[in-house]
Amino acid sequence: MKDLFDKIYKDKGPLGKWAEQAEGYFVFPKLEGPISNRMKFQGKDVITWSINDYLGLANHPEVRKVDAEAAAEWGSAYPMGARMMSGHTSLHEQLQKELAAFVNKEAAYLLNFGYQGMVSTVDALVSKDDIIVYDVDAHACIIDGVRLHMGKRFTYKHNDIDSIEKNLQRATKLAEQTGGGILLISEGVFGMRGEQGRLKEICALKDKYNFRLFVDDAHGFGTLGKTGAGAGEEQGIQDKIDVYFATFAKSMASTGAFIAADKEIIDYLKYNLRSQMFAKSLQMQLVIGALKRLDMLRTMPELREKLWENVNALQNGLKNRGFDIGTTQSCVTPVYLKGSIPEAMALVKDLRENHGIFCSIVVYPVIPKGLILLRLIPTASHTLQDVEETLDAFSSIRERLENGTYKRLSAGVQASMEASS
Repeated sequence: MKDLFDKIYKDKGPLGKWAEQAEGYFVFPKLEGPISNRMKFQGKDVITWSINDYLGLANHPEVRKVDAEAAAEWGSAYPMGARMMSGHTSLHEQLQKELAAFVNKEAAYLLNFGYQGMVSTVDALVSKDDIIVYDVDAHACIIDGVRLHMGKRFTYKHNDIDSIEKNLQRATKLAEQTGGGILLISEGVFGMRGEQGRLKEICALKDKYNFRLFVDDAHGFGTLGKTGAGAGEEQGIQDKIDVYFATFAKSMASTGAFIAADKEIIDYLKYNLRSQMFAKSLQMQLVIGALKRLDMLRTMPELREKLWENVNALQNGLKNRGFDIGTTQSCVTPVYLKGSIPEAMALVKDLRENHGIFCSIVVYPVIPKGLILLRLIPTASHTLQDVEETLDAFSSIRERLENGTYKRLSAGVQASMEASS
C-alpha cells in the first residue's frame, strides 16, 4: 500500500513545481505600505495594478474612521457563534435590507466569505435530480460548488450562446427524465479576461427553456451599471437574474459577501446554507464597515466616475499603442503577449525592478502555452500620471520581448526548470 503522501513528494502540481524559482517574487509576493495606487515591493516604490480596490475605499479616511470606531466598540469577536444560534443582530438585518434594495431584489443574506458562500449556495440550490449548466471559464469557487453536486452537470463554451442553448437542450431532456430542474451559472464579469457574461442573451433563452439563472457578479458589483448595481443593471436584465451574488472583497474593500433573490428563495437558503449555519457570524466591525461602504457606493458617484476615467485612459492607451487587450467590457484589463514562462519571468522582473510597475502575471496552465497575460486592475486611486508611466513601460517591455532580450536573460531559468521537471 502506498503512503498517502507519495504523490505529494513526486508531484507538486502544475504551479507548485515552479515554487523554487517563483515563490516570494512571482507568486506569494509581499506588497507593503498602505493600500493605494503606489506601494512598496522589496523596498522599491511600484505602481500597483494588482489590487481589486476598484473604488479606492480600502484606505479612504472615512472608511478607516468607521472601521476603527467599530473595532473599538465591538472588538473582533462579536457576535460569537453562528447566526442561527446566537450570532444574529439588527445591524446584520439592516445591511441585508440595504443590499437587497441596492441590487433591486426582495431580500439578501450575508455570507462570511465569497468563495465559501458561492460553494455553499450552489450546493444548497440543487439536488441530485437537478442539472447544472455553467461556463467552462467559471471561477474556481463555482467549479468547487459544482463538484459537490451529485447530479449531472454540463459546461458550455465560454460566453457562447449556441453552446449554451445546446447544453440547455441536453439538460432539458435529462431533467424530464429525472424530474429535476436546471440551474444555469454565469459570471457578471469574468475576472481574468474582463468580459461581461452574456446575461441579456441568456435571459432571452428563458422564453424557450425552463431554467433559473445564478450570477456571480464579484467584479461587476460597484463598477457597472448606472448606480453601480452591477452587470445585470448594465445590461438591463437585473430583474431576470434569479439569484445574484457579489463579494465585499473588491469594490467594498472588505471581507464578506451576499446573495440576493426573491424573499422566499433567501428564506430557503438561510436555513440550508451549511457554510453559514455551521460557521461563526460575520463580525460586527465588518457589518458596520460594509454599511458605510455601501452608503458611499450610493451617494458618491464621483468614485465610480474617477474609476472609469482611469479605466478608459489605460485601455484606450494600450489599444492605441497596438496592444492586445482582448474583448474586455469591464475594469479588468488583460494584456496578451507571446512568450514562454521563462520569458514571462524575465519580463515581469524588468517591469518591477526597472520600471516600478507591479501587475499580476498569468501563464500556462491557466492560459494556453506560448501566451503571457499581464492583468491590470485600474482603481479610483490611480492617476493619469500612473497610466502614462505604465504605457511607456509596456512599450519598452514589448520591444525587449520581440527583440529576444528576455529569451537570452531567461536561458538560465529555462535550464533550471527543465532540470527540475
